[in-house]
Amino acid sequence: MGLLVTCLSCANNERIDELPPRELVGADALWRTSHAFDTDLPGWMILVPRRHVTAIHDLTDEEAAALGSWQVRLSRALRAVTGCAKTYVVQFAEQEGFEHVHFHVVPRMPDQPDELRSYRIFGRLGVPPERALSEAGRDALALRLREHLG
Repeated sequence: MGLLVTCLSCANNERIDELPPRELVGADALWRTSHAFDTDLPGWMILVPRRHVTAIHDLTDEEAAALGSWQVRLSRALRAVTGCAKTYVVQFAEQEGFEHVHFHVVPRMPDQPDELRSYRIFGRLGVPPERALSEAGRDALALRLREHLG
């Protein structure tokens, strides 16, 4: 995949056996899920196809069928671990360097303020490094989520 070296998702998929828990919360032959790195919200998950694809319409039928199962499984695991009231599922794949299709599966907490509900939840992504969850914190949460993913 030499042409895709700038794709973070592909780079991580290529070294899946070496990834820390935060980058490999769960995976199968088609999908991998990880914890977002630039958030202060515990449980902000990223779900990526294992092959490089830049548009949802380019998913195979098999990838599309597995996608729904992953979204529900992640939502259930997030509810069990974080106590969230529901999850948001969002997909853009527009930012430079992040064009690889990926789904944000984001916990919406019961006490979440109105100003951080719906699309405004993205105020919790892209935070400065000093505000972002630590690698150790993301690893610990990833291991708890793994238990619920089966």
